[in-house]
Amino acid sequence: MADIQDVVAGIVDELIATGAERGVQVAAYVDGQRVVDVAAGTADPATGRPVAPSTLFSNWSIGKAATATLVHRLIDAGELADDTRVAQVWPEFARHGKGAITVRQVLDHSAGVPGLPAGVTVDDVCDWDAMVRALEDAEPWWEPGTRVGYHAYTFGHLCGEIVRRVTGRPLAEALDDLTAVLGLPGEIRFGIPEGEDVDLAVLEDAPSDVDFSQFPDDLPMFRAAPLAVLPNAAFGSDPRVLAADIPAGAKVTARALARLYAGWLGDVDGVRLVSPERRAVATVQSSSGPDQVYGGDESRWALGFALGLPWDEASRVFGMAGAGGSWAGADPDSGTAVAVTRNVMGMDFATVERVVRPVLEAARR
Repeated sequence: MADIQDVVAGIVDELIATGAERGVQVAAYVDGQRVVDVAAGTADPATGRPVAPSTLFSNWSIGKAATATLVHRLIDAGELADDTRVAQVWPEFARHGKGAITVRQVLDHSAGVPGLPAGVTVDDVCDWDAMVRALEDAEPWWEPGTRVGYHAYTFGHLCGEIVRRVTGRPLAEALDDLTAVLGLPGEIRFGIPEGEDVDLAVLEDAPSDVDFSQFPDDLPMFRAAPLAVLPNAAFGSDPRVLAADIPAGAKVTARALARLYAGWLGDVDGVRLVSPERRAVATVQSSSGPDQVYGGDESRWALGFALGLPWDEASRVFGMAGAGGSWAGADPDSGTAVAVTRNVMGMDFATVERVVRPVLEAARR
């Protein structure tokens, strides 16, 4: 594994030199040891500010891993169980036939409440209380536990409100505690308060022939993530979005996410994030089937994590992709945890495959 740092750095440098990428971070752990920590390119083209290992990237749903981990640590502590009914800790959620929905169904995207209210605005998704009320008033799209569909936005507020109700603390405080345990405080963030000076990469959209405005506006995916709040560079740069706790996504560094996934696989520097028993339950398939929101023949979910790699859906790897082509996850077979951040939002995962595949291949030798 000694040369894998140089291999990944060379690939990233090539991607940046050819214009395929602007700024990239890649970090990887194998058997609890960090073997890759690459930060290259430009964080802000306007100023030329370079990407550093500590630069935060708004990379959307790869942050769901942190949100899910907060729930799993409460389960480990005996404060919750997989089959705890959400309404036991959040009574108002029981409205409209949602009283039997469990923590497990929230984590494996089978709860049946992926939708946002009609006419939702940026201000709405940035308003914690408004999102909580919307979930309380929501009606399930299917009988909970019988189907599966990606809860793009609502996953975060469902998990986040569960954490808030159980702990009695703001979600951001719980996340601060988690990043302190990781030894990288503040490197996985939901909201960044206005006026706080942070090293944040500037997002830009990659050229694309896809025009979402030409799609039918009644598609299920637009009820879960309407065009008004669809992740893109402008949305991610909106000061309201930057400041808000939207726990379906996060502002992250690759090294913090790789460290988090390494903590799922075992001890890192004497610290274990979850028990071996929790990992055994949480990282295997819990739900599967055609995605009722985004389509496709088959989706496979563990408890808070998608199963498979972007280029190998049958893999035992567990992780999460982010809108724009970022990814982070862990391979239990080789003891490898990897994270990739980008500030050019594309529609594919070619960069992820270019840098993650050699790391996994080296670890499996």
